[in-house]
Amino acid sequence: MELATLEMKESTKEQSSILRINNVSKIYNETITALSEVNLDIPEGEFVSFVGPSGCGKSTIFKIIAGLSEPTSGKIEMVSPSQQEKTIDRNEVGFVFQHATLLPWKSVLDNVALPLELKGVPKKERQERGKEVLGMVGLEGYEKALPRQLSGGMQMRVSIARSLIAKPKLLLMDEPFGALDEMTRQNLHYELLKIWKRTGMTVLFITHNVFESVFLSTKIAVMSARPGRITNVFDVPPYERDDSFRSTAEFSHLVGEISKGLQH
Repeated sequence: MELATLEMKESTKEQSSILRINNVSKIYNETITALSEVNLDIPEGEFVSFVGPSGCGKSTIFKIIAGLSEPTSGKIEMVSPSQQEKTIDRNEVGFVFQHATLLPWKSVLDNVALPLELKGVPKKERQERGKEVLGMVGLEGYEKALPRQLSGGMQMRVSIARSLIAKPKLLLMDEPFGALDEMTRQNLHYELLKIWKRTGMTVLFITHNVFESVFLSTKIAVMSARPGRITNVFDVPPYERDDSFRSTAEFSHLVGEISKGLQH
């Protein structure tokens, strides 16, 4: 597979925030503090990775953003960039989980179109949109296949396509490539960057892999061990993302700095 060269866009401080995490804390059973006063502004169109030790609350933040959990204190503001006072509808947030979570009895196309089916979108319209997003993830011709007939990487592509079908403004990805082999993971890195550039959406990405975070992101938020806090935010300068980027001094320097940040 020939990998395209992808140049990352310049991150600017003037960009409008699409998401504001304001002093968010989460306490479970009144005893376990998962998050403590987390603060972060996410500019529109950024690709932001969250790295940190296991159990530091990364997934908890995503669940709160997606409306699957409520913070104990603080708040999440999702702001429409065009109208600063309006919040984004939760339906404009896509979520890709660690596992593909496909329905085994449904075809690839029906799995992808499920969010639109649940909204009552007519069959013809949702199938047309489903075929469009399957094309975006390189799965043309697999519309009638069942999940068991696909490799792990292909199943994850279906999951990503399903998250894109409603055209989200914000995409949350919780370690989507963690269970994949390295070659498949790297191929999906390029596919994801192409989709991000094509759609202009904002992506939040959880990973334990520092190399992955530097390759994909425009910003990297480093979290402390529980209770989770954001201890540092690194800006990744715009570089051409190809195989040669991984061997540059800039790449190695960023990996080293973030790795040191994780040790504090």
